[in-house]
Amino acid sequence: MDNLIEIVSVIAAAGAVGLGAIGPALAEGRAVAAALDAIARQPEAAGTISRTLFVGLAMIETMAIYCLVIALLLLFANPFV
Repeated sequence: MDNLIEIVSVIAAAGAVGLGAIGPALAEGRAVAAALDAIARQPEAAGTISRTLFVGLAMIETMAIYCLVIALLLLFANPFV
């Protein structure tokens, strides 16, 4: 039974990292594309747009980091094993 829990934990960790990286990657791509479009339309606002973009990218990236933390917990500090 312990062996099955370990196998499921590894699969769940791989799924958490794999699926948890898709959402932020797509969101970051859309955010950068929208920021570049906005800078192309209003070059004088590039500083404000870039600053807002970096804050938004940091918020988006936290989802991937949380998925990584969950995967590491499943692998190294699993409460079920």
